[in-house]
Amino acid sequence: MIDFFIRFALSIWETFREMSPYLLLGFFVAGVLSVLVRPELVERHLGGRGLWQVAKAAVFGVPLPLCSCGVIPVAASLRRHGAGAGATTSFLISTPQTGVDSIMVTYSLLGPVFAVFRPVVAFLSGLIGGALVNALGRKAGPAAETRQACTAECCSPVEGRRGGFARAMRYGFTTLPRDINRALIVGIIVAGAISAALPDNYLAGALGGGILSMIVMMAVGIPVYVCATASVPIAAALIAKGVSPGAALVFLMTGPATNAATVTTVWKIMGKRVAAIYLGSVAASALAAGLLLDAVFTARGGHAAAHVHRMLPGWAQTGAAVVLLAVLAGAFVRPRRVGAVPRPAGTERTARFAIGGMTCNHCALAVQRALMESPGVASASVDLGKGEAVVAGEGFDEEKLAKAIEELGYTVAKAVRPDGAK
Repeated sequence: MIDFFIRFALSIWETFREMSPYLLLGFFVAGVLSVLVRPELVERHLGGRGLWQVAKAAVFGVPLPLCSCGVIPVAASLRRHGAGAGATTSFLISTPQTGVDSIMVTYSLLGPVFAVFRPVVAFLSGLIGGALVNALGRKAGPAAETRQACTAECCSPVEGRRGGFARAMRYGFTTLPRDINRALIVGIIVAGAISAALPDNYLAGALGGGILSMIVMMAVGIPVYVCATASVPIAAALIAKGVSPGAALVFLMTGPATNAATVTTVWKIMGKRVAAIYLGSVAASALAAGLLLDAVFTARGGHAAAHVHRMLPGWAQTGAAVVLLAVLAGAFVRPRRVGAVPRPAGTERTARFAIGGMTCNHCALAVQRALMESPGVASASVDLGKGEAVVAGEGFDEEKLAKAIEELGYTVAKAVRPDGAK
């Protein structure tokens, strides 16, 4: 038993050291993208039903570090602001599969072939799913409504240009780690347990390769939530124990792109036909990509390595690991609120909503933006920890505000409190 815990701890530390430099770089690039790729830019390019809009949605989605839960409110907001059903579906499929942070970690733990193959497949699967929705999903949900312009920090391009570097660093090293830290830690622990408990190539006979092993990986990946970055160490551990690269890729695609909550929410906000196309296109694309990747490695005359050769000296990896530990530890401190303090000067009333289903900072920002775009709202703040939102203004309609929240896939858990409630 002591030997097991030693192997377990060493496996966790070694995995953490190898991925730390690349994950920190991924956080930095993600922060820069958060400033450069504003919501208005995405929305402006995703209107209409053409294949070009679908392709642009997939291009936007691939580098963005959004998990399958975080991408739902963003996609719902895109839909509400005029994005076509096909483009929204393409964004839903391509975005959670990968991101700049997960691409960096994929390179560090699985090598360059995986690091290139994974975003390419994410793009193609989003393109296929969006095109199918355009062709078959005629009843993809209501048309976008005309809404007032949002001038809050979360959606103002002017604010986005002020202090851009500071905003990028805050997103890359505070907001993003806060959204993925728990899932990332769980993923590393699971990978360590697999590495310590199973001998090398133990799974080669049962799950080595072929379509059956991919179906098993898909059955595990579809209902279970795992973010794109956290799935990589698990996939690396499975490959080390004998699972084929293609089967591991199926897990890397379906785990981040789908889970029971995501499918249910897509059904709710986009309709059952789109939800079926979404799930079916992810599953079919994953199987096809898995078979192709196995063929690529077979043609190369070898099996995927669980780890690539070190490109950085050991002291650099250790230093990066210490920095990453500090970043993840700091990310456990959640901000109290997103948005302005309610009841600014000149407003007459406030209303408070208890919201169910918010899981990350992107959720809070999406709710805040939807509230700020509603008529009569002067300010809105969202408390992710408490799961509530407070709005202030004059003449707003509480029922319409609740509907705006529900359109993002969340629930309003209790009635709006009376005017002026604390």
